[in-house]
Amino acid sequence: MSNVDNVTGDYSQDLVLQPIWDYLRQNYHDLLRSPLFPVVLSVTTYFLLVALYTVLDLLAPNWPCINRYRLHPDRPITWPNIWTTLGVTIYNHLLYIFPAAVAQWLWRPPTPLPPEAPTLFSFFLGILGCMVVFDFQYYLWHLLHHRVAWLYRTFHAIHHQYNQPFSLVTQYLSGWELFSVGFWATVDPILLQCHCLTAWSFMVFNVYVSTEDHCGYDFPWATHNLVPFGLWGGAPKHDAHHQRPGTNFAPFFSHWDWLGGTHTVPAPPKEKLQYKSVRLQMQVLFL
Repeated sequence: MSNVDNVTGDYSQDLVLQPIWDYLRQNYHDLLRSPLFPVVLSVTTYFLLVALYTVLDLLAPNWPCINRYRLHPDRPITWPNIWTTLGVTIYNHLLYIFPAAVAQWLWRPPTPLPPEAPTLFSFFLGILGCMVVFDFQYYLWHLLHHRVAWLYRTFHAIHHQYNQPFSLVTQYLSGWELFSVGFWATVDPILLQCHCLTAWSFMVFNVYVSTEDHCGYDFPWATHNLVPFGLWGGAPKHDAHHQRPGTNFAPFFSHWDWLGGTHTVPAPPKEKLQYKSVRLQMQVLFL
């Protein structure tokens, strides 16, 4: 390949996100520059995802095509569960997130919007970097709050009141936990000097993964089913964490749990166990 082809290839890569970035800057310039925008983006993403999963939870008992993917198909989500977790979530947002957002709006200058979009390589590398850093931070934080009894009782125990997670359990947290997790998700892209488009995309992805981890479903298209070799956590492993709280502390990858001796493989659902038992019995009968 000639030097001209190399330059053309690099230039075309640089242009992949540029039209999107130009459109956003031209049409939503003031909104994107506001210090409130990352908060609004994260909160909106969370409640949209929670609304979707909650609809699935309510339909699942009467829709076998949905219920078959639930990790606990024999234990439906009830309205009291929904109202309790939703109430705590709204309380935390009003008491902690809203004041923090107002303070950020008053004290932080508007976000500078560079004219150039990130290259496709730097975009994905930045998101991956934020994931690796956040994964390490949260693994240590999570492990510490399970190993130190005072931290667990004071801050983390509320999250483990449910040993069968569903989407609204994602932010069924103490204010301290919600604040610290949000702080890392905001600061890590700054520490890695990510483009603001990269930072916002990481925030959305982080919210998506957190909600997916707690959703209580094992869909074929879930992230843990797309990432090979068991490198990803996902809903089954986090469900196992709520069943066995001394395991599976990391939010994204599995390597820290492997290295720390806290990794566990979730038990298969009861329906699959029953199916295997019936199949074995049939094989015995035909021998």
